[in-house]
Amino acid sequence: MKIERVSLMTVGLLFVLVAAASAQTKEAVRTTSAKKARVLVLGVFHMANPGRDMFNLQVDDVLAPRRQKELSDLAEMLKRFQPTKIALESPAGSEKIRKQYEDYLAGNYSLTRSESDQIGFRLAKELGHKQVCGIDIQGDFPFDPIAQFAKKNGKEELLNGLISQVPKEIEAMSAVLSKGTITDLLRYINQDEHVRRDHEFYMSLAQFAGNGEYPGPDLLAAWYQRNIRIYSNLRGMIDSPDDRVLVIYGG
Repeated sequence: MKIERVSLMTVGLLFVLVAAASAQTKEAVRTTSAKKARVLVLGVFHMANPGRDMFNLQVDDVLAPRRQKELSDLAEMLKRFQPTKIALESPAGSEKIRKQYEDYLAGNYSLTRSESDQIGFRLAKELGHKQVCGIDIQGDFPFDPIAQFAKKNGKEELLNGLISQVPKEIEAMSAVLSKGTITDLLRYINQDEHVRRDHEFYMSLAQFAGNGEYPGPDLLAAWYQRNIRIYSNLRGMIDSPDDRVLVIYGG
């Protein structure tokens, strides 16, 4: 599998680990051909404001005509990658997603504000894809044990300093979106520097450990576990070295 980038963006948010994977997708392919399937990971923001994270970017209505035009323009850019498959942040094997996309193709489903719909469904239909693939696995990332450990061990100031970085980053993202386009924000969050900062934030949690307690490393391990499981699902949907997979994930 080869991780691809196009002029629009670089490798994005959740799949930092994927960059290390240069192996072929199937054993037979690995031993018989030098050609590799290509994967483009597009880190996006949650367009529907689901509020699932500790801190959440507030987004104006992507169904408004201005944003719809921007999403249409984005779809045209992504077509340059020539995806043969599209992977979404939806439960792996989801019957609901399968049915929704089939209904959308039949004209019986209206796109919601979610990025899976607005980017994934829209692009898949325009490319003539018969299906989209969910590859997501939910994880549990307990933060309270870290806060309790920090309080008990005199590390509250350190933890608060790390946490304080997040609202500042969200504010910066909000400024980009309010002054520019959806594509402008995607360029911003998919920059190498932005991806590095996101990864460093998670890695910084490893220092919240000691005296036989590992709340920080445990959360970090859970984060990597989820990533690797998602990556496994991604590999599972690739069955040809000719595959070109666009992965769309929010953060």
